[in-house]
Amino acid sequence: FTFVKDISAPLMGESIMEYNGAAVIAMAGKECVGIASDLRYGIRLQTLGCNNPKVFKLHDHLYVGFSGLATDMQTLYERFKFRLNMYKLREDREM
Repeated sequence: FTFVKDISAPLMGESIMEYNGAAVIAMAGKECVGIASDLRYGIRLQTLGCNNPKVFKLHDHLYVGFSGLATDMQTLYERFKFRLNMYKLREDREM
C-alpha cells in the first residue's frame, strides 16, 4: 500500500488527546496472532477517556476488535456473543 498525505490538510498535533479516530490492527504469524488497538474514547474532537477497550474475547481462540462508535461496538459484541452461544447450544460444541 502507498499512503499519500494531503498537504492541503491542516497538520494534526502530536498529542493523542488531539487525535480524532480509532485504530485496530491485527497480524498472524506462523504460530502466533496479535491484535492491538488504541484506547481513546471521544466525541468529535473531545477526548472523554483513554481506557476504552476495543478488543474483546469471545472464547479462548476467538477475539474481535472494533473501531467506530462505542454503542456500535457494544451492539456488535453482544450480537457475536449471542450467535456464539446459539451455535454452542445448537451444535453442542465450541466454534
